[in-house]
Amino acid sequence: MNKNAVCLFSSAGLGELGLKSNNIETVISNEILENRHQLYQRNYPNTKLFTGDIWRYKDEIIEYYKKNYKEDLFLLYATPPCQGMSSNGAGKLLSEIRKGNRPQIDERNRLIIPTLDIIEALQPEWIILENVPNMQHTVIKDEFNNYINIMDYIDRRLGHIYKGSYQVISCSDYGVPQLRKRLLTVYTRNSAGIEYFNQKANFFLEEEKTEIKTLRDAIGNLPPLDAKKGLNTRYDFHPLHYVSVMNEEKYWWVSHTKEGEQAYNNQCVNIDCLDSTNPLHKDVIINGIAQSNKTTPIYCQSCGSLLPRPSIIDKITGERRLIKGFHSAYRRMEWDKPAAALTKNFPFEASDKKIHPTQNRVLSIYEALIIQSISEYDYNFKTDEKYISKTLLAEIIGESVPPKIIDFMCAKILSIHNRTYQSNSPIQLSLEL
Repeated sequence: MNKNAVCLFSSAGLGELGLKSNNIETVISNEILENRHQLYQRNYPNTKLFTGDIWRYKDEIIEYYKKNYKEDLFLLYATPPCQGMSSNGAGKLLSEIRKGNRPQIDERNRLIIPTLDIIEALQPEWIILENVPNMQHTVIKDEFNNYINIMDYIDRRLGHIYKGSYQVISCSDYGVPQLRKRLLTVYTRNSAGIEYFNQKANFFLEEEKTEIKTLRDAIGNLPPLDAKKGLNTRYDFHPLHYVSVMNEEKYWWVSHTKEGEQAYNNQCVNIDCLDSTNPLHKDVIINGIAQSNKTTPIYCQSCGSLLPRPSIIDKITGERRLIKGFHSAYRRMEWDKPAAALTKNFPFEASDKKIHPTQNRVLSIYEALIIQSISEYDYNFKTDEKYISKTLLAEIIGESVPPKIIDFMCAKILSIHNRTYQSNSPIQLSLEL
C-alpha cells in the first residue's frame, strides 16, 4: 500500500528529503511563501501544492486528499510557526492571564488550530510536528478564545485517538554536526505505535544516540577559502563553495581572533605594547534580560592603540564607538565540536559563532549544506539552470530542519509500523544515518 504524506508549512521541502529517503511520498504541500514553493515544485513535481494561508486552504486540502486518495493517510508532517515564546514557562503566563494581565498573543501561534483541523479530518496513522524548544512554553487562544498551553491543546485534541509524546533533542546526538535543538512531537493511532508508547515514554531513546560528529569531521578536508578578493571562491570544487569578501576593518578583527574566541576579546597588537589584560566583553543582565555590554573598551588601556575589536565611526559624532553585539557575535567556531545552530544569518561575521575555526571567513553555502545534512540528499537549488540567490539559499537552509533527523524518525516509524510490536522486546533499528 502506498505511504502518502501531507506536509504543512513546507518551506522549500528540505525536511521532506527524510520522507523521500524512506519512500514516503508527499502528495500535498502547503506553504505561504511562493518563492519557497516554486523550489518545492521543482524537487517534488508530483506533489499538489496549496500556496498561501493555511486558514484559507485547509478545507481544500482535506477535500483534495479525500477525493483523490482511497488509502488512509500514512503521515502528516508539519512545522507550524510559534512566535513570541517565553522561556519563563507557560505556567507563569497562564498565572498572569488569570490575574487579568492579558499578554499579546502572536496570531501565528494559532496556526496549530488549522493544522489540527486537517489532522482530525484526515486522521493520519502518524503525525510529526517540529519546532523550536520553547514551543512547549507557548500559550495560545484556542477556537473558543480560551488561553491554553499549546502542548496541552494538542493533546486535548488528539489524545482521545492518538498516543504519543514530545521531546527536545539535540541534532548532534543523531549524526548531524550541529548543536541544533528542536522540539519534536510524534503521535500515532497505529496499534503497534500505540503499544510502543505504552512501553516507552519517549520516541527518541538514549541508546539510539550516535557518536558526535565535529566540525572537523564535517568540513575539515574542504579546500580553504579566504575572505579576500581572488581567494574567496573555489567554484572548481563546488559551485556553492564561496564566501563574500570582507572589508579591511572586519578582516583585521577576524584575523586576530583565536579559535573559539570572539573578536570583542582581542587584545593589543601594537608591537611595542601587546597588553593582554584589556577588559573582556561580557553580556550583562538588566531586569533579568541579557543585553550586550556597551562599555567594552576599544582602545588599549596601556598604550591607547585601537584594539582589533568590532567598532565603527559614528556618523553623527564622528567618534569611534563599539558595535553592539552579544558574547556569540564575531566568534569563531571550534574544530572539535559540532557547529552552533545555523540561522539564516550564517553568511555574516556578526552571526552567532559562524566564523571559520581557523580561516579568515564565514561558512560557505556548501559548508552550511553539509552541516545541515542537506548535502547527503539529492536536491536541486536551481531555477532556470541558475542557482537561486545567496540570500534565499541562506534563508531556506537556516529555517529548515536537518533532513537526517526526519530520515531517522521516518525509518523508526516504519520499523514500528511494519511489525507487531512485542511487549518488552526492544525495537531493533538498522539505520545507516
